[in-house]
Amino acid sequence: MDHTSPYVISIADLPRQEGAFKELSLEVPAGDGFAGELIGVPAGETITLDLQLQSVQQGVLVMGEVGSYARGVCSRCLIDIARDVNEQISELIYYKEARAALEDEDDEEAEDLPIVESDAIDLEPLVRDAIVLSLPLRPLCKPECLGLCEVCGERWEDLPPDHHHEFLDPRFSALDALADQLRAQEDAEAASRENASGENALGGSAFGENAAAPDDVDGSGMSDEAPRRYDQLNGQQGKGRR
Repeated sequence: MDHTSPYVISIADLPRQEGAFKELSLEVPAGDGFAGELIGVPAGETITLDLQLQSVQQGVLVMGEVGSYARGVCSRCLIDIARDVNEQISELIYYKEARAALEDEDDEEAEDLPIVESDAIDLEPLVRDAIVLSLPLRPLCKPECLGLCEVCGERWEDLPPDHHHEFLDPRFSALDALADQLRAQEDAEAASRENASGENALGGSAFGENAAAPDDVDGSGMSDEAPRRYDQLNGQQGKGRR
């Protein structure tokens, strides 16, 4: 026992008569190991002790309240959290002869029991156990915390309601590549057909806008058949007048 520790308390003024008690109020700094995996009381943080030390047959009964401030992270969304710690303790610190009697009875846990040494008791193991056992294994910023998006890692609380991610099955990547290749071929064939149609349209207008048709021999826009039909009609009209 380190008698220089602030957790080591003298009980020299506490009578061993059963029922005798002593009030104790003090502040001590948290040591190492006052924390769980995700939350705990940081080393050096103040811990308040409001205790009553009472003499009983087998030792000194320590009762009262332990208070401090724990810090950690939410187990779902990993943001920083902090909360008050207020725990009741009730632990018996054995006289040496009382623990020895338990050891003689082959009590397997007797050797780990705390004892009074040189009229002093060490409160650190009691306080540490009270704090650590009160801490949640999976602390939450709030009970309804939604956690993190498993894809982008952002907090669901900070994302819009329609937030989502598209998932592509790698087994279909070869089919996707084939589909892209077929689309490229179709686009190339369509472009080729458009080019061929354009060339045919240009070939059909080879005579030009004012060129004569094949039987428009004088380029007047009338075929040589037209004058003959005119003469025939004119002769028939002359016979009718006679």
